[in-house]
Amino acid sequence: MLRQFQLVDRVKSYDPNADEDGLNRAYVFAVKMHGSQKRESGDPFFSHPIEVAGILTEYKLDYATIVTALLHDTVEDTPASYQDIEKLFGKEVADLVEGVTKLSKIQTQSEHSRQAENFRKLVLAMSEDIRVLLIKLADRLHNMRTLQFCKKEEKRIRIARETLDIYAPLAERLGMNKIKDELEDLAFQHLHPDAYESIKTRLDFLRQKGGDLIKDIVDQLKKDLADGGLTVEVYGREKRPYSIWKKMQHKNISFEQICDIMAFRIVVETIADCYHALGIVHTKYPMIPGRYKDYISTPKSNGYQSLHTGIIGPFKERIEVQIRTKEMHDIAELGVAAHWVYKQGEGHSMEGKQFRWMRELLDLLSQSSSSDEFLENTKIAMYKDQIFCFSPKGDLIGLPKDATPVDFAYAIHSNIGDHCIGAKINGEIKPLRTILQNGDQVDILLSKTQTPSPEWERFVVTPKAKSSIRRFIRGQKRLQFIDLGKNLIQSVYKEEKQPWNEKELEALLPVFKQNSLDDLYVMIGEGIILSSEVFYKAHPERKTTFRKVVDIFKHHPSANKTDESDKTNPIKGLISGIALHYAKCCHPVPGDKIVGIVTTGKGVSIHTADCPTLKKFEDEPERWLDIEWNENGLSNKVYPVRLHIVIVDKPNTLSTVLTTVSKYNSNVSHLFTTSKSVGFMELTMDVDIKNTTHLAELMTALKALSVVISVEKAWKS
Repeated sequence: MLRQFQLVDRVKSYDPNADEDGLNRAYVFAVKMHGSQKRESGDPFFSHPIEVAGILTEYKLDYATIVTALLHDTVEDTPASYQDIEKLFGKEVADLVEGVTKLSKIQTQSEHSRQAENFRKLVLAMSEDIRVLLIKLADRLHNMRTLQFCKKEEKRIRIARETLDIYAPLAERLGMNKIKDELEDLAFQHLHPDAYESIKTRLDFLRQKGGDLIKDIVDQLKKDLADGGLTVEVYGREKRPYSIWKKMQHKNISFEQICDIMAFRIVVETIADCYHALGIVHTKYPMIPGRYKDYISTPKSNGYQSLHTGIIGPFKERIEVQIRTKEMHDIAELGVAAHWVYKQGEGHSMEGKQFRWMRELLDLLSQSSSSDEFLENTKIAMYKDQIFCFSPKGDLIGLPKDATPVDFAYAIHSNIGDHCIGAKINGEIKPLRTILQNGDQVDILLSKTQTPSPEWERFVVTPKAKSSIRRFIRGQKRLQFIDLGKNLIQSVYKEEKQPWNEKELEALLPVFKQNSLDDLYVMIGEGIILSSEVFYKAHPERKTTFRKVVDIFKHHPSANKTDESDKTNPIKGLISGIALHYAKCCHPVPGDKIVGIVTTGKGVSIHTADCPTLKKFEDEPERWLDIEWNENGLSNKVYPVRLHIVIVDKPNTLSTVLTTVSKYNSNVSHLFTTSKSVGFMELTMDVDIKNTTHLAELMTALKALSVVISVEKAWKS
């Protein structure tokens, strides 16, 4: 743990004007407030904020950021308040502490939702001041360094997964590759311990076997470049375990097949020297085809610039070489911290190319309907490899691999994406689903009458395109639900011979917790709120009419018919010829215990007796009908049942499942994949079933298959 004077000395070494007294007071305040609190490792809790501050001094961050790092847990975990921080250290520090504190106060139902909401709040916080993100990254880095002391394996796995999914990609986006690399390796160590140890052991073996190989290659490259008239710095390093493992997974190769375990950086004075050095290296050593990338002329979205090439280098070793200037090297090592806008006294704005990705995240945030959708979109944005295409004016547009002209159109402007009808790629008209290649020139064709098509969502890959199309589709569906909901409630008014009056419905908005009539109509149109329920809230005296309707169902002579020869009605206890439908929430089949729910104007819905949906009708017992299956009315009839099936993802698995369904005299009417992960696939399958015995036999047969992990009856449509 850093001592007080050591921390102050670090800050003063790069910022002589830093408030030494403030740093001392913050250090003492953190120690005092955290007092006897302990971490899971047994260390004093105050060691954590001190180490976080120490990490940030490596990036030469300003006084306010270092003080905030020291205080970042005080408001959440100690009696200290925002007002206390503001009084002692000023509003800037207090606001930063509050920004970091807000990120920790997240309570949601599921772990995935918690992670999604966490990320949404993180983006909002860093949009106000990016230093909040830097403090959070340093906080996460120190927590990962001590994660082994966490006693619950489930919690360790969750934190490591979140680190790999969110924090490491964000660090990469900020250009802070040192933090990104360490976060990835630490997460990898907990998520795949066996693979981590295997790769680490092999690296140790190669290091012992090769001796001073890296030093020898560095010396040879320096000599080669000096002979060519360049004075350079050369650094050599091994690739990190996670980077090696990711390459093994991506290319499906073994450790022995990875030849470029070593990477070397050549740092020169000017951009011209970069290309001069590249020429010397390519002249001296064979270049590996397909391994050259020029990030100087086309920088990465985080501002990273460098020349990358693969060569068969000194001593016939296959190596990667990166060539850059000193300034490029600083940006590659320090990322966004290397060009702090506030160092010039211009605030903490997100202007500049290096922050374009963050502005795009904010656009996604405004367009996404939920935190889960936002997280899904941003993961796509952060993980996809990039290509670069040109507009007719020569503007360079960075896009993910497999992007289409629709993605290109939305990258230019949402309005262009919404109205694109076609595209010229390198002068030729091509379909909108055409996959763009690096260097393509794309000219988007527009029409004022064009609107986004739901079909586009199947082939676009950029989050901006996906979210824009979804937003338009949601808007269209909302209009449809508004019309449907309004028609449904108007039908009830008409049936009840009551004059249509929207003011009555406006008075009910607080009852149904809706903000507008359109919101209420949408809920009715989607079936979340029953139109009859709304009417009877407005006219409770008319509910007696509804009871009369139910009485007719219950006491009509044919409702209690028990003639065993009746083959016209599959359900006993209903009026002959009455409209009925089988609820899609529970998929009742003969053999299930069932109940009927009466709905005015719609007839009777048949539910299983244990259907969770029935809870909605607990306060309306008058709507319930006592019914049962009529065995004589069921001959040769089949009923749809929805199954959720988890299977092993390998060739012929699906064929095996479908063959089994066919053997048990059932038919698949609908089949789609709900999710897919490494090695497994989840299916939703609608099958035609005669009765519960038939269903049980089929499910048992499916469960007996070696390729099937689980089979369950679905409760929702």
